[in-house]
Amino acid sequence: MSQLKTIIYNEENKPNQSEKKAVVDFLYTHLEEFGDPKEHIERAVKYAVMDAPSFGGFVLVNYVDDQMAGVVVINKTGMKGYIPENILVYIAVNKDMRGKGVGKDLMEKTIEGSQGSIALHVEADNPAVKLYEKYGFTNKYLEMRHSK
Repeated sequence: MSQLKTIIYNEENKPNQSEKKAVVDFLYTHLEEFGDPKEHIERAVKYAVMDAPSFGGFVLVNYVDDQMAGVVVINKTGMKGYIPENILVYIAVNKDMRGKGVGKDLMEKTIEGSQGSIALHVEADNPAVKLYEKYGFTNKYLEMRHSK
């Protein structure tokens, strides 16, 4: 595989409208059955780069030969200790580039670039569970939700 190029968007380095749209479209496409509606993805990206009232975070984008290869969205929670400081909201690798180290690179840069603990939600049948476990993520709790 060619050299990975990484761009980090955050409060100081915000994506322009076309870059933001490309990130949202990429996540919507490559999250496949584990994804969310585009408006939810866009909200998480806006939160990460503080285009909406938030604690911030970052969006990490990997490129291979000018083609988007993977994206991570981290939102800061504003909490510490009882709730992790960060939540990994989205991570996706281009379906044509899976198994080539892009996900590994995304995880390493995400962990390195985050201050404090990271939480994530993952469905039990998602093959990415093995990658998360490899990087020290554990399944400590059963998540329960009440929706209105």
